[in-house]
Amino acid sequence: MDPDEFWQYIERLVAENCLVIDRLKGSRHPCYPEIVYPLDYGYLDGTTSNDRNGIDVWIGGSGFHDLSAIILAVDLHKRDSEIKILLGCSEEEVQTILAFHNKKEMRAMLIRKP
Repeated sequence: MDPDEFWQYIERLVAENCLVIDRLKGSRHPCYPEIVYPLDYGYLDGTTSNDRNGIDVWIGGSGFHDLSAIILAVDLHKRDSEIKILLGCSEEEVQTILAFHNKKEMRAMLIRKP
């Protein structure tokens, strides 16, 4: 498999599906109010992830939706794993998102787009 082709497929998902931001920066998780979102967070409408909802997306503050990286996340509390797409994220924002997913019962690994 060509690694570039993998990233092209992710970019196609982003380009061909509407981005829905359902959790604005500073908002609280609907089930866990102690969790505050450090950046805008949403999903790609018309897609499906392991949790049977849309593929999750973090949006950086750059104003652009260029693909920065993906995060592979495992949550022992929910007993699931997911992919998170990072769009338009600065290095500082990438580190903030990674830290968000590496606390309590969650662990995550970052894969940067080359």
